Amino acid sequence: MRNLLQRFRAAKERNKKTRGRSLLVFEHTGEVIQAEKILKSHGLKTRVMGPPPEIRTGCDMVVEVPMVEELQVLKLLAEADLEPLTVRPVDGPLLEPVSLYQVKDFGDHLMVRAANMKLTVDKKSRVIVNVSGGGCPDVPYVAALIVGRTLEEAPSPRDLGSTLCGYALHLAYEEVCRLCSA
Repeated sequence: MRNLLQRFRAAKERNKKTRGRSLLVFEHTGEVIQAEKILKSHGLKTRVMGPPPEIRTGCDMVVEVPMVEELQVLKLLAEADLEPLTVRPVDGPLLEPVSLYQVKDFGDHLMVRAANMKLTVDKKSRVIVNVSGGGCPDVPYVAALIVGRTLEEAPSPRDLGSTLCGYALHLAYEEVCRLCSA
């Protein structure tokens, strides 16, 4: 009985966190990246997430935005000639977006996986020790430029790569930076 009560409380907390949020669903990953860039440049709070199974399309990412800003978001995207396939409210546990991040602590090292890319960093020195995953043509190039450098010295993977793998690596890089600064 106690386990059931804990699950109920956890579900209630998740619903509180996603209440008042909308998901922008796009056909292609490039559109998600472009939408996030546009919205963040206008100071809007966004998160790129994995789509819930019920609304998956060809793209394996969605943009989550505050529902109260939905009209402004759609206007900004329309001005950039970028329109989502659909906009869905997050109205229950079945439509909760999925985190793109998985974190593994190896003691001296921390590995963050974002989508299909993994970034591993030495926690003490903050040196990037490994990049793996993907399969996109820009991954070896980006890895060569950031492995062996500290998080502060390494250029942003977003500035170096031009594919979904480069974007996912940038998300992993941002998460590692956040975790290592905490």
